[in-house]
Amino acid sequence: MALSKADFNNINVTPAANKKLKWNSAADGFEAGDLGGSMTLLSTLTASSSATLDFTSGIDSTYKEYVFKFIDIHPQTNFRHLGFQANVAGASGFNETITSTAFINQHDEGDSATILQLEGDGIQQQATGFQIVLYGMGNENDESGNGTLHLFDPSNTTFVKHFISRGNCLDAGPMTRDGYASGYVNTTSSIDAIQFKMSSGNMDAGTISLYGLV
Repeated sequence: MALSKADFNNINVTPAANKKLKWNSAADGFEAGDLGGSMTLLSTLTASSSATLDFTSGIDSTYKEYVFKFIDIHPQTNFRHLGFQANVAGASGFNETITSTAFINQHDEGDSATILQLEGDGIQQQATGFQIVLYGMGNENDESGNGTLHLFDPSNTTFVKHFISRGNCLDAGPMTRDGYASGYVNTTSSIDAIQFKMSSGNMDAGTISLYGLV
């Protein structure tokens, strides 16, 4: 006989916001669980002639993945990159060792500058530089960069800390430049802070938002 309806009072689950009904670990009853794939906004920083934007709270063991979103990042100086560095809990300096790879592709409005290549400036070999996530932003009024950075399990103390980024920029070509980077912060210590800054000069405008991903 098919079940056509259920009496809510006979399901022993307390209603909770942003939760779903799922089987328990014994598979013999229901419980309230997290909504898989949901993103929680943790903080947003806004640049205004800023040397750096520093996320020094909210990165902990609560989530296994953290996502940074870059919206309309505008440099004060033409053709500049946005990069990030990490900080081990209890340390200072934003100078962790990174190994990474990167490539870009671009196309200009005149159809004369089309490339797909490795991006040497964004590749690190056990180095402590800032990892580029947005490549070659222009500083004209309508030029900016947008993208995302995924940081995985930063509080884990067994594995190194992997990241993946993708971003698109407009520069004075005028052209669109699509950049990819991935790699790892080579530490098994917990990471609890991330800093963003331009390759030189300040961030004139733009926002970076931090999300926790279930």
